[in-house]
Amino acid sequence: MKSVYITGIAGLVGSHLASRFQAEGYRVTGCDTLIGGYEDNVPQGIAWDRCDILDLDPLTESMKGASLVLHTAALAYEGLSVFSPKTITENIYSGTASVATAAIRNGVELLVNCSSMARYGHANPPFTESAVPRPTDPYGMAKLNAEQLINLLSEIHGLRVVHVVPHNIIGIGQRYDDPYRNVVAIMINRLLQGKSVVLYGDGTQRRSFSCIEDCVDPILRIVEGPEIANGEIFNIGPDGNEIALGDLVDLIAAHCGTSASIEYFPGRPREVNMAWCSSEKAKTQLDYRPKKTLDDGIREIVEWVRRVGTRPFRYHLPLEIINEHTPRTWTDQLL
Repeated sequence: MKSVYITGIAGLVGSHLASRFQAEGYRVTGCDTLIGGYEDNVPQGIAWDRCDILDLDPLTESMKGASLVLHTAALAYEGLSVFSPKTITENIYSGTASVATAAIRNGVELLVNCSSMARYGHANPPFTESAVPRPTDPYGMAKLNAEQLINLLSEIHGLRVVHVVPHNIIGIGQRYDDPYRNVVAIMINRLLQGKSVVLYGDGTQRRSFSCIEDCVDPILRIVEGPEIANGEIFNIGPDGNEIALGDLVDLIAAHCGTSASIEYFPGRPREVNMAWCSSEKAKTQLDYRPKKTLDDGIREIVEWVRRVGTRPFRYHLPLEIINEHTPRTWTDQLL
């Protein structure tokens, strides 16, 4: 039986990949710390370890028997990385080094690494894979440097690596009680509690969003389709659905059946105003065809949160730098 190991298996991306690969007949195992995921996201029948990717020896043991690794574990906190750079960059860079090392120790054939659109920074959207990366914050820098590191290890030790760049993924199973990330989930959680929506800046920032289901197919294609060249990078996310955050509030409020009042706070340092990708390469080489609209994705998350219930926000990560630039929503725990 084919065997896949998924880091971050309780997170949004990891758990949906686990379901799909399990359905395709793979033996699925993995690890998670539950910092960014929910335990009940993990599909039934899958054995997994509560293991930190930074702990190399336990990770190596946990990964035994896998021929394929899907690396989705990440403290994906771009905005927070400006104020907690040690925690975030250690997890992203050193954590990825640990995953690649464990994979090499175990003779893994292919590592699919989930990178981030933060690698592009202030490039001109739509971002293409050939764009020169210009990350603007510690998270984006760590993601880019992690790619470079595992490419280097691949050249030396023979582990084949492919990078995917999902952007702003949304879907059922996303942590919606996290005050530091997941803008769609934060808005839904607050609106369903009858609270206002928080926006940093003036709301004109434009983003594109990817429904999680549309990110699973291209990763499966990388694994089971024609062999992809070592070190290749693929954007996976819809073209042309970018939306201003102010308009996003109205769209979410409509699905929540309410009107939204907005509290505006100063823009966060180093935030990129315009960020969306081209997925032309994935369409050509991976037969990537997004099936869900942003409207579909928001409707499904609203229905899910209504069903499982809203939650208070949990300030579960440390603020390492607190000064006049640190958002008051975090220092004063206003969400």
